[in-house]
Amino acid sequence: MKEFKLYIGEDEDNMIEVLHSGLKNDTIPETFCIRSINRAGLYFPTRYIKIVPLSAHGQSFHTSIWHVALMGVVDEQFVGGVRERHDEFRETVLLRHFLKHLRQRRFLTPYHDLLARSGLRLEHPTITSLHESIVLQGNWPRVEELIRDASDAGLFNAYRHACQPYARWERIRGMDPDGDVPCRRGGHAMCMDEENGMIYLFGGWDGQRSLDDFWVYDVACDMWRMLSPATSRELNGPSPRACHKIVFDSKSGAIFLLGKLTDANAAAGSLNTRGSGQKGEDAVPRPGRSSSPPPSAVDPELTPPQVGTSSAGWSEYCSDFYRYHTRGPSAGTWSLVSGDTSRCGGPPLIFDHQMAMDHNAQVIYDIRANKWALLPTTEPPQPNGDMLSRYGHSMVFEPHSQSLLIFAGRREDKYLGDMYAYHIPTRMVTELFPSIAHAGGPEASFTQRAAIDPELREIYVSLGVTRGGPGAETIESHSPEWLYRYERADRPGRWSKILPPEIPGARSVSPERPQPRYAHQMAYSKRTKTFYIHGGNAGHIKGFQAGGAMEEGREADSAARQEPEEPRGKRLDDFWSLELDRPTNGEVIRKATFEVRQQRFREMCEDKPAVQALAYLQKEVSAVVNHNDAEEAENFRSLLSHLLSRPPSPTISAPAPTEARQSPLDNGTRSGSNGRTARSSMALDDEDEEMPDASAAEPVAALAARGSRGSVITLEQDPVERARSETPPSPARYRQRTQVFERLLALVNQDAKQPDSDLLKMIDTDEELL
Repeated sequence: MKEFKLYIGEDEDNMIEVLHSGLKNDTIPETFCIRSINRAGLYFPTRYIKIVPLSAHGQSFHTSIWHVALMGVVDEQFVGGVRERHDEFRETVLLRHFLKHLRQRRFLTPYHDLLARSGLRLEHPTITSLHESIVLQGNWPRVEELIRDASDAGLFNAYRHACQPYARWERIRGMDPDGDVPCRRGGHAMCMDEENGMIYLFGGWDGQRSLDDFWVYDVACDMWRMLSPATSRELNGPSPRACHKIVFDSKSGAIFLLGKLTDANAAAGSLNTRGSGQKGEDAVPRPGRSSSPPPSAVDPELTPPQVGTSSAGWSEYCSDFYRYHTRGPSAGTWSLVSGDTSRCGGPPLIFDHQMAMDHNAQVIYDIRANKWALLPTTEPPQPNGDMLSRYGHSMVFEPHSQSLLIFAGRREDKYLGDMYAYHIPTRMVTELFPSIAHAGGPEASFTQRAAIDPELREIYVSLGVTRGGPGAETIESHSPEWLYRYERADRPGRWSKILPPEIPGARSVSPERPQPRYAHQMAYSKRTKTFYIHGGNAGHIKGFQAGGAMEEGREADSAARQEPEEPRGKRLDDFWSLELDRPTNGEVIRKATFEVRQQRFREMCEDKPAVQALAYLQKEVSAVVNHNDAEEAENFRSLLSHLLSRPPSPTISAPAPTEARQSPLDNGTRSGSNGRTARSSMALDDEDEEMPDASAAEPVAALAARGSRGSVITLEQDPVERARSETPPSPARYRQRTQVFERLLALVNQDAKQPDSDLLKMIDTDEELL
């Protein structure tokens, strides 16, 4: 068996997919972590497991499964508690769907009774008022007020952040008082003090030598300041290096530095290992493995020589660990935390690794206790789900779930495109994507940069080197920025491109954008939602259209803005800021108002004089239309057809004809037979009990005949409406207004509205009739 799906559940007829993966064609056992928590964060029990083979490893092979073992919790008391909480959750979900169903079908009396007796909250109070104002009252000025209230309450935030973002780049040209900026470099390190708006930059490789200059950029003042021209000449200062990492501790105001690729490493030899959790002796060749160290991130063509040829001092190969103080009495000074972390239980000398606050290269560092703890890794990799060692990858820390998200990178000559979640408290590894590209994300890449915004549950990726073909390394020149959105860190999310500014539809964007690169650095401010990118290698790109004069004052003739083929390994010193353009609250309000005014105009065509309706269309509706949007402009023009086909008399309170009663909605949520709907609702309420003999009183044939004569769902006026002073809408108008209301719900946060799915789609009645 090569590819398969796994289903689990408490009932053989009601199972859900929890895994879609594959097996390797070898005799090594593979282990898969099975999802056991739903979107609400509740465990769900399992009694039955179904394995569905999808393909074999060869056309002449028969699918075979030789051995399956299961690991989990079987304690009856624990599982019983899980089942009880899960059943309560299912009851709540069912009731919320039933409440939505009743209101859609205008059964308002049982709707209010069930809502009062159950104590459930179907939606946000503002949304409830919105439904009453739209569907029951047609109070359009009040509807527009409620739309603004919903925006002020943040009910549109999820929609705004789920919209396609557009990149808005701005070239930062700030300098220090002497007119200097950090020189061209790649493989440097950068971190940010978000509270004070300071970006720190250290070291790197300029193409000739490793650097040890130390800079800080003040965002508010748009000014660089050199903190040190050479930290190696300061007390306890770090030596020149590249491919290292620094992180900023917001609590203590300290910067921690770990790892290095020095000139001696690159020119003489290396005992280094690349962020893979390997010990120093792993540099010794193993059977079946290449004995040559992998190439450097700052220059993929640069391969450090073999071990044992170095004449450099042993200190060059020590994994030194530094702290820089930005606050307090020691501000502006370096301290050597450890001369060699491998001697105190920490990692060996590494470079091209990744480091997050308190977590670096699969190692947690306790600042207060000055202790290291090695997290479990496997080398060579064993079961599916254990991460391959790698370098030049990306790693971000998700604080809400205490997880590390790790993806991409390089292992020997192979570019990796997988993604994992590492849960630190349980030390559990979950494979999110075996191939990010197959899930709609970017191709496997090397030295890409990533930042996370835990509040928005988003990860932003700036691509590095990708492999365009056998032995060919390229850089993505079109839309090299990507966005990953997730709901839970241990569950796969969605990838989408961050479109470049020249894409039609982007608003208020600068024509400038940086050329693609690798071995650059990125910092992110969660407060201002702004990215900062500096330097890197231009690599090997042909025909890139640079937005603006990329090398103004440094290179000749940038007027054509068409750069020739870049020389391999060209270093950059440009500095950019990036903000993502998404729909503003005002834009969302405009879209919602356009939807509402369309419906108001359609009703005016039936109830008001044609001149009044036309004036409303030209003035009020046109004012909220984005005429640059082809779809909106077409919808606006099509509204005129309602004016030309106005009925002979108003239909505000006229009874609906039989043809109009066939469906309360035209969105495909109704089945053709309403007798089957009633039968299915009872079956869903108690699916494990035998059905009462209701069919004897009204057999299936009678139900079908009834459905052919007319629907039991008439959408006629409910007794609750008779107590109101407003004139109730006709069935056809109730159906039309309900459609408008549900289209507006697409803009509302998930936790503030009724369920998106319909009750009818949860019931399969046709299977019982076959």
